[in-house]
Amino acid sequence: MSVKSDRWIEQMAIKNDMIRPFSAKQVKKGISYGLSSYGYDIRVADEFKIFTNVNSSIIDPKNFTTDSFVDVKAKSILVPPNSFALARSVEYFKIPRDVITICLGKSTYARCGIIVNVTPFEPEWEGHATLEISNTTPLPAKIYANEGIAQIIFLGSNEICRVSYKDKKGKYQGQRNITLPKTI
Repeated sequence: MSVKSDRWIEQMAIKNDMIRPFSAKQVKKGISYGLSSYGYDIRVADEFKIFTNVNSSIIDPKNFTTDSFVDVKAKSILVPPNSFALARSVEYFKIPRDVITICLGKSTYARCGIIVNVTPFEPEWEGHATLEISNTTPLPAKIYANEGIAQIIFLGSNEICRVSYKDKKGKYQGQRNITLPKTI
């Protein structure tokens, strides 16, 4: 495995439609996004599901209910203290069969106690990433739509994997919206 450079990412984005929309340079408007030296900084869309405990539900990944979320479409949101929100990336990804990604939160948010979690994009996964944005602080935290939220690092292999996410018919394949947990 090797980390892929900005040149490789740009070639794959243009040639194979790997990232759409694609910005071939860092856009430094607000919290930056776009191509970086060895990764791609993704943006958070303006659609959010903010966690609330109003209904005193239990979070059960095998029996998940939407009662625990409030849907919001906005230019920015406040994530309640010690809580989280779900969102999706602006960008749509098509990951090659010989690549896997790792996602890390941007330091601007991390330095404010905001943690961004995204599972790896497996070989041949495609879709908008569902982002979990956790506020670890005792204060409300502001998140800005259409600005950078996390960086994707691309790892390439010298071999093609035996079974890709597409081959497995993965349950999150092709997601276009914020996708809640599925067990089927």
